[in-house]
Amino acid sequence: MPTGKLHIVPLGGLGEFGMNCMAIRWGDDIIVIDGGLMFPEAELLGVDIVVPDISYLIENRQRVKGIVLTHGHEDHIGALPWILSELNVPVWATEFTLAYVEDKLEEHGLLDEADLREIRPGEGFKIGPFTIHPIQVTHSLVDCVALAVHTPLGVIIHTGDFKVDPTPTDNRLFDLHAFAEYGKTGVLALFQDSTNVERKGYTPSERAVRRKFDEVFAHTKRRLFISCFSSSIHRIKLAVELAWQHGRKVAFAGRSMNNSAEIAEDLGYVEIPEGLLIHPGEMKNFPPEKVCVLISGTQGEPMSALSRAAVDNHKHAKIEKGDTVMLSSRIIPGNEKAIYRMIDHLFRREAHVIYDDGSSPPVHVSGHASQEELKLIINLVKPKYFIPIHGEYRQLKLHAEMAGAMRGSVGNVILIESGDVLEFDELGARKAGRVNVGRVCIDSGSRTDVVEDLIVKDRRHLSEDGIVLPIIAINKLTGKVETSPEIVTRGFSPGEDGFVDGARQIVMQTLDSSSAEEKADYGVIKEKIRADLKRYVSKQTQKRPLIMPVILEI
Repeated sequence: MPTGKLHIVPLGGLGEFGMNCMAIRWGDDIIVIDGGLMFPEAELLGVDIVVPDISYLIENRQRVKGIVLTHGHEDHIGALPWILSELNVPVWATEFTLAYVEDKLEEHGLLDEADLREIRPGEGFKIGPFTIHPIQVTHSLVDCVALAVHTPLGVIIHTGDFKVDPTPTDNRLFDLHAFAEYGKTGVLALFQDSTNVERKGYTPSERAVRRKFDEVFAHTKRRLFISCFSSSIHRIKLAVELAWQHGRKVAFAGRSMNNSAEIAEDLGYVEIPEGLLIHPGEMKNFPPEKVCVLISGTQGEPMSALSRAAVDNHKHAKIEKGDTVMLSSRIIPGNEKAIYRMIDHLFRREAHVIYDDGSSPPVHVSGHASQEELKLIINLVKPKYFIPIHGEYRQLKLHAEMAGAMRGSVGNVILIESGDVLEFDELGARKAGRVNVGRVCIDSGSRTDVVEDLIVKDRRHLSEDGIVLPIIAINKLTGKVETSPEIVTRGFSPGEDGFVDGARQIVMQTLDSSSAEEKADYGVIKEKIRADLKRYVSKQTQKRPLIMPVILEI
């Protein structure tokens, strides 16, 4: 056995949904698996995306040799612009994933400097002391891989996101054989996706939605709008095939849907027959029963094509009485309100709305493995150590318990969270301290504008208590207050009538009790007014608005 320590450091994704990012270190070499984002919770006001804190990688920038991606979903590639602007290292990924990455980097002006390298399932490649073998897996996206990383201490397998689909629509089969082969030769550790660990049984095949799609195409009398995740290439392919069979023209509405369809067609995942595709502007030229629109916005995002169409605010996609809208996606926890609000608007348009209500045949199937598939992989791999990844804490815990009960197939189960350092050496494995992790909030615009915690705190403060602006006009020559101070409030309800007069008096008293010298120093006088007014407001209303005195020189 070589002497040395192998460190596995998850920087995100263990204890939260999204931000999947994991560093693997041997000596002076680090590789990173995935670099994902997560979408912000409601309390992160005005924040557009959240990416992992990569200070561990920045501190070790000389050691980082590259990033390897398992697949092209945002929670695995969305933080790349942010990471690559700090560390310009090579990125390895499959052909389809790279197409998504190129799009993303081009948008951020980083494509010209990027070093992107294509990998193929079954073909190994080396990065420093690591040899990595991508293994074909099935998921809700195409061209996804698990990674078998050969380290000096043994093989570790990172499953990425997966389900075991025996009948994938692109006929690229899940490579169970490769997992079984590794199981025979010995696997040091298995890191497995926990997203669906709470679901019993098996996740249905992607083909399971075909029946529902067929039914909907057969029964829809007018226009048909289908909304799915723009990365659901399998669904786009199915919709295009069925539209062709049922004699409907296809239009793509929404930027992300257009981009995905274009990439999928270029790479041969979707074939669009000649004459089938129309521009959304041409929809009105065809009878309603001859049109099918693939539209983005399944999660009720405010500016998405479907949200705009639902309130009749989309240039081309007009939803009218009797049209059918099918939402072929799951409701991501936290988005329920926005989605149901959008569905309400669709009902107001008098459309027929079909969404995932648990009925059979399903309108959507998950891309993640349920309990039996998770057990199948564990049984094939028989790892010495088992570590659950990708999920909130309860899911990691349940996954650890499930694996722990499989005594014949699993040596030891280790439960770690983002920031924990998992150390392997010839004596075994243990938690060995923590590194700095957390989330970095980013506002769109330049997409690299970091929003400090203080700013989010200020936004929350403003949203809860509002703002009070005392405006004072001071004569530059005499230092006298020219007029009675004006009190402007926004988002702040003072309650009683006399509040504004009282506030004016407080400001006047502060000014009267200040020396000429203090009045000449606007910094001092503003601070005095703020402190006195804060006391008054707090006493009168029990609220703490933001108080910003404004001094006008006349």
